[in-house]
Amino acid sequence: MSVHFRVTKVEHVGIRVSDPEESVRFYQLLGFKEVVHLPDHQACELTNTDGITVNLIFNGEAHNPKIYNPLQDAQPKRPGITHIAFVIDSMPQFLEFCASNNIAITEGPIRIGQRRVACFIRDPDGVVLEFNALNTQ
Repeated sequence: MSVHFRVTKVEHVGIRVSDPEESVRFYQLLGFKEVVHLPDHQACELTNTDGITVNLIFNGEAHNPKIYNPLQDAQPKRPGITHIAFVIDSMPQFLEFCASNNIAITEGPIRIGQRRVACFIRDPDGVVLEFNALNTQ
């Protein structure tokens, strides 16, 4: 079977959240700005200056503790999207940003393969966010 189309980019990532205001504030801190409010869909879209878009969906059920992520933290390991990976331009500046904003680093920075140094944090609902400084040489 031949494929007659190409996937050219990711349009957005949807993230279900339990506290809309807290999550919007968190993603705004990461550089995203709300561009579309979608009250009929209980959602909003936030985009950063490089065109990366996250869609926050406001119908998540709060759980305790909030940073528990069933796809990452529970056994058995269920299929599903476990994290979102972003490319950053400076790991030292990212680490400084996290420290100055009291954002806990849950892992890293660690080298993964030959081309990436990765650092992991979690959003207010425990969604794992990976930030990568890539070696392009």
